[in-house]
Amino acid sequence: MQLPRILGSLRGESLASPIENALLVSAAVVLVRIAWVFAAAYLPFWLGKKIRARDPFPAWQNVTIIAWSGMRGVISLAAAFALPFVLPDGRPFPGRNYILFLTFGVILVTLVFQGLTLPLVIRKLRIKGDSSADEEERTARLEANKAAIELIEKLRENGDFSPEVVDRLRAEYNERVEQLQLCARNPTNAAVRLPRPNISACNTRRCVLKGKPLSAYEMNA
Repeated sequence: MQLPRILGSLRGESLASPIENALLVSAAVVLVRIAWVFAAAYLPFWLGKKIRARDPFPAWQNVTIIAWSGMRGVISLAAAFALPFVLPDGRPFPGRNYILFLTFGVILVTLVFQGLTLPLVIRKLRIKGDSSADEEERTARLEANKAAIELIEKLRENGDFSPEVVDRLRAEYNERVEQLQLCARNPTNAAVRLPRPNISACNTRRCVLKGKPLSAYEMNA
């Protein structure tokens, strides 16, 4: 919305020079980010023995992806618009519209050029996921199911559920624990859909613990 007004304020001069400067500033922003990301990723390993012993050395392909993902957007634009219109003495802020134009140029270049080329860069570098998120999810679900089995055993001891319901739920959760453990041993087959406990074993559609319905999280952990 502000760009047409900014272009109108620059109408007295050729747009070739502002566009050229915007491209130069964009190139400087991209190159500075690349240099900074690589320095921040590798300098600590070169300078600190404790870091080398504690953390794995980052692959240059992954660092490249982070360096190339420096798209600019709302924050850069907000910082440019935060410039005052006038100085304390009442004079217009010098070059405000020019700064805004350069900011628009940097945002456009980084979003369009870097954003559209990022998938290509990922494919060329042959980046593969480390499956750490899947492993963390499997671990969390395994612990949740083990906790559910412990709760079911307590319910059986307290007599809150009938033995038939407890046995059915425990069998369901034991099966899920076994499949989660199998997925952990064979990560390549971890995409198998895990069954949910068959809550229809209860006499009602919701299991009740001391008069309080179990939440969906507690039933489907």
